[in-house]
Amino acid sequence: MPVDDDTLASDGLRAEGTGRILLLACGALAREILALKAANGWDHMDLHCLPAKLHLWPDRIPDAVERAVREHHARYARIFVVYADCGTGGLLRTRCDALGVEMVAGPHCYAFFEGVEAFAAKAEEEVTAFYLTDFLVRQFDAFVWEPMGFDRHPELIAMMFGNYTKLIYQAQTDDPALDATARDFAARLGLAYERRFTGYGDLARALAAQA
Repeated sequence: MPVDDDTLASDGLRAEGTGRILLLACGALAREILALKAANGWDHMDLHCLPAKLHLWPDRIPDAVERAVREHHARYARIFVVYADCGTGGLLRTRCDALGVEMVAGPHCYAFFEGVEAFAAKAEEEVTAFYLTDFLVRQFDAFVWEPMGFDRHPELIAMMFGNYTKLIYQAQTDDPALDATARDFAARLGLAYERRFTGYGDLARALAAQA
């Protein structure tokens, strides 16, 4: 259970370790964060991931983040939460503020990969777009197809995707195999297909600011 703000203030919860930074991240971002760490030589940063499937129950994310912050804070000089809002309705931001830790800005990973401002500028014209990232292309069946029941009830596709017009694959990497797979998923959903190379977008800038 989360603690109240008075308890947080009185226990003085702050990262206390010497020198090292903990990236407390969504498991869906593990590959990208490790790539950025390696490319930039951020050896002073450690990565701890929470299960990506928490996104299926976003109301559980703030409590999971708080438990992890409390578990690890004494060993690190700073903890940075590598989540956007991710469907928590502002609750994750409130919890992070109470815990005294920073987090990535933006509503979700689609926005920060695109760049939060660029994504917001396109929001109205792309209201009927369905987005995939590298992670979601790799995990499409586990995170989209099966949870929505399409493997058992394909008739649900038209019901749930009838108002969508296209699938936008936000590519973090240049991978022809992922491109082909994402194109196939668009066909399975009956949507037009667009590949948009975003790279790591605001995620790279947010981590660089912490380094």
